[in-house]
Amino acid sequence: MTPKPRIYNAVLGDHIARRRQMALVSGPRQVGKTFTCRGLATAYLNWDNVDDRRVILSGPAAVAERIGLQRLTASPPVAVFDELHKHAGWKRFLKGFFDTYGESVRIMVTGSSRLDVYRRGGDSLMGRYFLFHMHPLSVAELVRPCPPESPVSPPAPLPEGELGALLEHGGYPEPFLTREARFSLRWRSLRRDQLLREDVRDLTSIQDVARLEVLAEILAERSGAQLVYGNLAPAIGASVDTVRRWVGALALLQHGFLVRPWFKNVSRSLRREPKWYLRDWSGLADPGARAETLVACHLLKAVDGWTDLGLGRFELRYLRDKEKREVDFAVVRDGKPWFLAEVKAADAPLSSSLASFQAQTGAAHAFQVVLDLAYEDADCFARRDPVIVPARTFLSQLV
Repeated sequence: MTPKPRIYNAVLGDHIARRRQMALVSGPRQVGKTFTCRGLATAYLNWDNVDDRRVILSGPAAVAERIGLQRLTASPPVAVFDELHKHAGWKRFLKGFFDTYGESVRIMVTGSSRLDVYRRGGDSLMGRYFLFHMHPLSVAELVRPCPPESPVSPPAPLPEGELGALLEHGGYPEPFLTREARFSLRWRSLRRDQLLREDVRDLTSIQDVARLEVLAEILAERSGAQLVYGNLAPAIGASVDTVRRWVGALALLQHGFLVRPWFKNVSRSLRREPKWYLRDWSGLADPGARAETLVACHLLKAVDGWTDLGLGRFELRYLRDKEKREVDFAVVRDGKPWFLAEVKAADAPLSSSLASFQAQTGAAHAFQVVLDLAYEDADCFARRDPVIVPARTFLSQLV
């Protein structure tokens, strides 16, 4: 299949046309950051390319000459810096380049690790950039590859076979478009090896990669499960603090992500244990874990997308109390629970936990999202009471 323009082409194209701030584009390895940004670029410099690295290390004036800023153009050229976060002085370089040439050029910066690590110290880029999170393909993007005007979009049917392809091959563009089982298997294995070896070496101080790989294998079997660091520590022969740091590093490298509990206005709620989800659901053997992880990744994309687009402040949480009642997800909007979502791979009676937690949190909506139900052309968000909804319908209304 031929790659089609993604939602991020429109989002980033609109940004560079209307805003002077740099666009920092963060996302997992192989999600399509370079392909998308190069399609919008006038000039492209990759830190992993030795020739480009020499230009960057020569300073802002050399980069300006490389881009051609000395020439008159009808609109500012667009410069893309790829993998720049591997440069120890990347924040200082960007600050100097932007302050000197920011009126004459539009800047995009991409990287596999989270580019908002600037908060950890060094020169501040505050006021000089907007952060954009790029995610794999989703149901909503397949039916509507344009940015939403509001958090809730109208439902739209997904073409036949597309959800099955997402489940089997995942949302990363190359395996999804190739749709060959053996290719997808080899692609997942190579991506994992590159992340656990190259990215760990380049972006963390972890030396014991062998035990980190064991931890990654254990976490791959527990996508959707609560993490108890004390139980993980003996399995890899490390301290609890080490396990906590390593899980944080895997999240930083976007191998997976943590969803933390929401406890305000929830009696006897759990407050500590996060849940872990892989960024790629396609390799999961258990149907329930695969369904829950697919929905988790869609919801993470939605909350990041809505926040990046300035539609509000959104968070992804889950609910669980000491009586072990649980709802898989709670989407928080501007500090208040907005909707709850419980995920099922197959049709099942409506979970009683949805009504209980909806009453406690005051969430406007409560959905039981079922993967194998047929699409219904009805707005999920028109319902205020707990309701069973097809995943095809619900996910099409997100991002």
